[in-house]
Amino acid sequence: MLTALLCGAVVFPGLFFSFRKGLRDRFTHWSEADVVCVSERLVSAIHASLATAAGVTVVASCNDVITDSHWLVNWFALFGAPYMAFDIFAMYLSHYHTQRVRGHSSSLSGHSLQTVKAFLSKDWMLVLHHLALLLIFMPITLFFRRGLGDFFIGCLFTTEFSTPFVSVGKILIQLGLDDTRLHRINGVIILWSFFTCRILLFPFMYWMYGRQFGVPLHRVAFHLPLHCNVGNLAILAPQVYWFILLLRKAKRLYLRQSRGGGMKSH
Repeated sequence: MLTALLCGAVVFPGLFFSFRKGLRDRFTHWSEADVVCVSERLVSAIHASLATAAGVTVVASCNDVITDSHWLVNWFALFGAPYMAFDIFAMYLSHYHTQRVRGHSSSLSGHSLQTVKAFLSKDWMLVLHHLALLLIFMPITLFFRRGLGDFFIGCLFTTEFSTPFVSVGKILIQLGLDDTRLHRINGVIILWSFFTCRILLFPFMYWMYGRQFGVPLHRVAFHLPLHCNVGNLAILAPQVYWFILLLRKAKRLYLRQSRGGGMKSH
């Protein structure tokens, strides 16, 4: 298992700095904020794709949702842990360079406690999400579940399915392609994949448990320990919040494009 941890510690920072160098050399007109932001999103998309592939593999291999196990669960939990830690740093770099481009005085003077506080104030929920995965989800996966429930851990891995499309959307905006059909199609895919794999996933897991044990879906929660329901709710709540934000953003984009189309028709 130490091998998986070391691989993650090498692969994700290595990809980030490789992308950063390659993009800086290829797109010489880009600012450092552009380079760092796109590099961070590319690494995020790669990690999410690997997590989804691992999750699908685990889910497909488990017939018994409680007792069946797969080696990928513990391996990928350790492999992905360095990503969670490093991505906080990469997000901070992206925030820092973006503020410098915008001319914020606190960023112009260099890295400081003030710039860190500004980052945490803006992206506190994402940072909290990463820390919870690193400090709570990973120990539970590795040590406290007694080798049970690999099926459900695999399901949780697949929540990353929407992340590559979110990253593509941010990259398209970075490239100035936010008013294109490709960006609109990608936006629809984001909403569909996020709703399916981050929200509908939870009733699906309850349904699979109920199907195995002959419990109706609406009664499954009463057959599970309280800490399981609380844990699922704690994971689901921010997903619902982020989905609402995505819907609001999609609505703003739709209204903006509708106004733009109306203006062009006159």
